[in-house]
Amino acid sequence: MIRHSKFTSESWKNLNWKKFRKDLFRLQCRVFKAVRAGDRRKALSLQKLILKSKAARFLAIRQVTQLNAGKKTAGIDGKKSLNFKERFELETLLKSTSNNWFHQKLRSIPIPKKDGTTRMLKIPTMADRAWQCLVKYALEPAHEATFHARSYGFRPGRSAQDAQKILFSNLNSDAKGINKRVIELDIEKCFLPKGDASRTIG
Repeated sequence: MIRHSKFTSESWKNLNWKKFRKDLFRLQCRVFKAVRAGDRRKALSLQKLILKSKAARFLAIRQVTQLNAGKKTAGIDGKKSLNFKERFELETLLKSTSNNWFHQKLRSIPIPKKDGTTRMLKIPTMADRAWQCLVKYALEPAHEATFHARSYGFRPGRSAQDAQKILFSNLNSDAKGINKRVIELDIEKCFLPKGDASRTIG
């Protein structure tokens, strides 16, 4: 008698991804509204719900194992990808350790720079990447609620093209008033090297 495992490619593909995305988005919207309303306790409670959400867990695993550009780079676990059985097992692990996740060590890869020096690229394991993505789902809506409307850097759904569009609208020949200006700021000296108290901010 042949026994069929539930950990198959078909069982993974047939998961209700559309419902998962809808469920996660609904929770994230509630976090966003709670932060906007100043209800930090409610926001924190909803963020914990996201960390324990089945939808969020599966979406996080799918993101890091199938969608991310760096999904083929292995961490110290040596895994460049996860098969379907391993993905389901990771979901079970995330579920059982939602309150006490412990990160594994990072794999260091030297990356040469144009000036002849190198920088160290730190690669987490697949499991750690999934956990980080899960935490990102919980934190992102809270941060979005506090961002300025004209902030475009490192935000989901925003790009340099959005900033260019606003600049064009404010600086074209029809624009008038205080908005028609460009302010250039050099903030490099705001970030002094550690222990260098002799430098002054100009």
